[in-house]
Formats: sequence, C-alpha cells, structure tokens
Amino acid sequence: MKPRYYSLVKELRRAFPQPVSDRIHDAYFGHAIMQAIDQVDAMKSERPMLGEPVELDFAAARKCRIDDDSATLEDVTEKLVSYLSGLFVWGHPRSQINVIPPATIPSIIGNLLPSIYNPNLVSEETSRSVALAEVEAAAIAADLVGYDSSQAAGVFTFGGTGTLLYAIRTGLEKACPGTAQTGLKEEAVVVCSETAHYSCRTVASWLGLGAENVIEVPTSPENEVRTCLLETMLRDALKAGKKVAAIVATMGTTDAFGLDDLKEIAEIRDRMVDEFSLDYIPHLHADAVIGWAWSVFNDYDMDANPLGFRHRTIRALAGTRRRIRHLSLADSIGVDFHKTGFAPYVSSLYLVKTQADLELIAREPSSMPYLFQSGEHHPGRYTLETSSSGSGPMAALGSLRLLGKNGLRSLLGHLVTMSDTLTEHLDGHTSTHVLNAENFGPVTLFRVYPPGVDTFSVPAQEYSNPEFRETLLAHNEYNRRIFDEIQSEALQGRGVVISLTECYRETEYGAPIVALKSYIMSPFSDEKYVDAVLESIARAREIVGQ
Repeated sequence: MKPRYYSLVKELRRAFPQPVSDRIHDAYFGHAIMQAIDQVDAMKSERPMLGEPVELDFAAARKCRIDDDSATLEDVTEKLVSYLSGLFVWGHPRSQINVIPPATIPSIIGNLLPSIYNPNLVSEETSRSVALAEVEAAAIAADLVGYDSSQAAGVFTFGGTGTLLYAIRTGLEKACPGTAQTGLKEEAVVVCSETAHYSCRTVASWLGLGAENVIEVPTSPENEVRTCLLETMLRDALKAGKKVAAIVATMGTTDAFGLDDLKEIAEIRDRMVDEFSLDYIPHLHADAVIGWAWSVFNDYDMDANPLGFRHRTIRALAGTRRRIRHLSLADSIGVDFHKTGFAPYVSSLYLVKTQADLELIAREPSSMPYLFQSGEHHPGRYTLETSSSGSGPMAALGSLRLLGKNGLRSLLGHLVTMSDTLTEHLDGHTSTHVLNAENFGPVTLFRVYPPGVDTFSVPAQEYSNPEFRETLLAHNEYNRRIFDEIQSEALQGRGVVISLTECYRETEYGAPIVALKSYIMSPFSDEKYVDAVLESIARAREIVGQ
C-alpha cells in the first residue's frame, strides 16, 4: 500500500505542465491560463483600472500564513487574479503615470514561455536556444545604436539600476585594476548630471564607492548636463588624484526626457586622458534606458517623412535624434525594453561596445565547479546573477520582431504627438505652466497655479529669484494638493492617472520644484484623452480653491 504522501504527489502532478505531451492535460493547462485571463478581462471597464478600488491592508497581509493542506488550482487562480483588483491599466489612454508602457502580446508570450520551462541564462547548458534569444536581442540593439554587432555583447539584468551597476563595476576595474580581488584601495568617483537617475548614488553606495563620491554636474534649463562645468569638475577630481570609475551620460532623464550631449562628453573625456596622461580611459556609459528606442529614427528620412508625422512631431523627433545618434560613442549602454520597448517587467540589457569589457568583470570558471561542463557560451562568468531568467530577452524579441523599425517609429511618434498636444493645451490655459517645453519626449511636466497668479512671469521668478522662495514653496504645496485630488479621483476609477515629482529640479537658490507629470505611453492615446487631463485639473482646482 502506498503511503499517504504518494497519493498527494499524484494529485499535485495535475498542477504541473506535463513533461511528456498529454493532450487532455495540455488542454487543461491551456484552459487554466485562459480562465485566469477571462477572469481578469471581466474586471475591465471604461475606467483606467481593473475591478474596483481597494483599501490596502498591510497589517492583515503580515498575518498571512501557509495552509496545512493543498488547494485546488482553480481556487488559487481566483485568488491570484484578485490581487490585480484596483491595479491601473497602463495601456488605458487615461493612464499617464511614469514610463510604464503596455506590453505587446508577443512580448507577453515571450515572457510566459520561459516561465513554463525555466531556462537559466547563466549558460547554454541550462538555456539552450533561449541563449540565442539573449544574443539576438543584444545584436539587434547593438545594430540600432550604431555598434558593430560582431564586436558588441550584452547581458540581460534586473533593471535599469542593474545596467548602471554593471557599467560602474566595469569602469571601476578599468580605473582601479584588481578591485574585484583586493577591494577598493583608491578614491574613485562617478560623474553624472544633477538630473541623472538616483540609482547612480545607489550603485556607488552598493559598490563601496560611497554616494558622496558621485559628482553631480549642474544642468541647463533643457535638463542637459552643462558640459563646460562637467569638464571643470572632472578636471578638479583628476587634479585631486581621484580615479574616475565612470562618466554617466543620461540619454532621456526620467522626469523630463533631458538628453546629454554625449558627443561633447566623449571629447571631454578624451581630452582629460591626454591632459593628465592617464593610464586608463574612464568608462563612458550612456544611461539610455528610455532614449535608446529613438535609435530607430537614426536612418529615418525626416524630410521625406514617409510615415506622415506632423511638422511639430518631426521637429521633436529630430531634436531627439541629434543626441541619440551618438550613442555608439559610449563604451556601454543601458537599455530597458520594459520602458520604451513595450515589453513586460523586467527586460533590461547591459550592452557593451566590445566583448573585452565584459571580460574585465569575469570570474574564473574554476570558481564555479558545478557549472559550465559543456558548450562555449557561459554568460554566468561575468554576470552578477547566477539565476538569470530567459523572460527578459524573449519578451524583448517578442516586441522587436512584432514592431520592426516602422512599428516602433509609429508608436513613438504617436506618443510624442500626444505629449506635444498636451503641451499645447496646457499652454492655452492661464493657470498652468509647462516646465519641460524644450524637451522632446512623451513626458510633460507642468505646474498648476491658483487664480490670479501671472503664469507668464512667476515661474521664471520662482526659479531664479531667492525672494520668491516662500511663493515657490506655497505653490509646491498647492500642486501637491492638486495631485492629491486628481489621484483620489483616479483611485475611484475616474479622471486620469498622472504622477507627481517632488523635485523636477532645484531652483538656482537650491529649493525643489514640485511638478505634476503626464507620461503618455498608451498606443490607444488620442486627443480626447489629452483633454481629460485638463478636465481633471479643472475639477481639482475647484476643490482646492485658493
């Protein structure tokens, strides 16, 4: 007689995909997935969220415990679906919160398939042809940005912060060879703009460089690094005997889509190498996790304009291209397919111009005796991750293969058009002021002012005149209250979903500028949904009053 546990094992086998084809069970598996999708679909409405708004009870969540007995697949599926209730639908045209796109169907399939069979990208031994997906996605990205794809290489990692971690780790080994073995024995710095992503400081902290060793260079009103100050501050660091672990050029800032002048930065870096007779070349990383996708316009004929973008959109696309076309000057590039590649989280690529840069951070195979017993492709030699999902590259390829250049061009052009339309509408109201009008991406940052405020002169005074500090802070609070009202409305499934940044940038006297932010990423966006932003602002102003 079989022991009790064995009957449980037999029953639980039904909850796994069968290792050998079984048409009845395979249909059951497919039905289970479709059932979950149907349940989610039933939660959709005209509102920009799934199901009903929910109050989040974290105290109750901390009391959750595992049951003694197994549950049915159907019961678990229903419970899992319930966690999506109240979630904003990023593909909804009234969802305009941060750089979160909807995922294409092929990218969702690409994300799902590896979940069934768990390929591990640490080696071709454990990933087989999925390893090719990572190489192919890296090759496509390399070709788009202008790298020689026969020399370039890339690995997928855990997010944009991961790409920066790899870049600064690579640069640290260039500036301070042997750091991986002996630890950091010299003072090293990271140089970036003041509007660079905060993960520059995060990575410096985690690598032991110290957040205080991140040199943040002031930016222009266009949110681009001031290259003259970058040169001065870089020179000062080198004069002080510090090593430069990395120079980070931000190619599409998160808040305002600011684009650093990568060409000028590369020239400054090279001048410093000659001027100080450096025995290393500081690593130049392009943080293009958002801006990389605009590489599809590098060879687009802006004059002929075969896709028929309107004139203002063409100007915006050309304004972005003038910076993005120089990506190939960087030693490495961060690419997020889950941002402007319309793929699910997480699909981030650390791309290097030459394979040799990855070798700088490689481990000896002898340190991992239970891996790499066969084959020749072993990314695990130089990845931080040993457990590396195949979902990232498969999702990326799903979207890249589906969209092609013209599909991606069309989507990005449409999003830029909608963002520009919102700017036009905001400019047409006396109560609103657009902060990043000189930037060219799908994000619009703006401030809302109380009745009676001269929005033609006050914003400039708030930025430059210290006597307007209290006025700025009062208007900061006003914008927080406007956001709270818009957010409250959105959580009830009405209005639009936008976001707020506590510090779009600092004033010339060091005070933070609070801004509302619309990030249009939905292919379903249209002008009527742009108008919905203005309608939500108007309702919020009525409630907030003076």
